[in-house]
Amino acid sequence: MSVQIESQRDTILERETSKVAPPPMYMVILLNDDYTPMEFVVNVLQRVFAKTGDEAEHLMLKVHYEGSAVCGIYTRDIAASKVEIVRQLALAHQHPLQCVMEPTPTE
Repeated sequence: MSVQIESQRDTILERETSKVAPPPMYMVILLNDDYTPMEFVVNVLQRVFAKTGDEAEHLMLKVHYEGSAVCGIYTRDIAASKVEIVRQLALAHQHPLQCVMEPTPTE
């Protein structure tokens, strides 16, 4: 009869602290055109971006007079989803309303 003795090695793990960077953020920007009714833009801002009536009207006027306005800042996937929803709504109602996303400026 043979006896085997297994030796164990102690392993010491050191905890490494690492910081996870926040995800990059993107601005969703609504662009002005001369054909989309203002009421439709206000409706889109309320439905897609959860703006109040006053906020939506203010943003719609900013788009109208300045050519564009930031509707919100989101992570990439959410921003892309919002842009696509706006595009689909505009297409369904036969309006040329455009929406784009751009990375937020880094400081």
